[in-house]
Amino acid sequence: MLYPEMIKVFYEHRDSQKAEPMAAYMKNKFFYLGIPKPERSRLQREFINKVKKEKTIDWKLLNTLWELPEREFQYLAIDYLIALSGSLSKGDIENIEFFIISKSWWDTVDLLASKIIGKMCAQYPELISTHIVKWSEIDNIWLIRTAILFQLKFKEKTDTQLLDMIISKNSQTKEFFINKAIGWILREYSKSNQEWVRNFLNSHHLHSLSVREASKYL
Repeated sequence: MLYPEMIKVFYEHRDSQKAEPMAAYMKNKFFYLGIPKPERSRLQREFINKVKKEKTIDWKLLNTLWELPEREFQYLAIDYLIALSGSLSKGDIENIEFFIISKSWWDTVDLLASKIIGKMCAQYPELISTHIVKWSEIDNIWLIRTAILFQLKFKEKTDTQLLDMIISKNSQTKEFFINKAIGWILREYSKSNQEWVRNFLNSHHLHSLSVREASKYL
């Protein structure tokens, strides 16, 4: 199934009654076709299976999907990237950064951070010094959130020194999405190392939201 056909299939399955509450859930920041995730996964299965075999990332396609107004197409682009994450090159991080800072909201940023950027940094550790550290200091809450969350799936391989540095740089903010991310990454890492997280909370002054989220499993 070529990608113009995939786009056509999504439009053919639009449901305005479902689209309204889906948009409302995202604070009406985006238009929706009204295709819930299970149905979207079913509709795109053949397409995703095909691109997996090709093993070549079509950035023209991804940019086309990102420019379309309905949010389901950004989800499709991310699913495409996840399916071909093993084919990403180091230089592709510039393209991913564009997706992080455009049409930004937690639903796309968190997937890009944990499932794309995290995998890229594991494969190309030099990206941490060239991009992650820079993002943690930049005036963009979504790049900061990405810098905080990219180790979300690292478990015992988490670089705690880096995590400490990034959180400490951003712990004195009132920005909800940053404080929530701090709590989330600490909560997730507590599944692998409760002692480290407990000591971190005892030795750092964090927003109450971050502390509440981080302490869930302690």
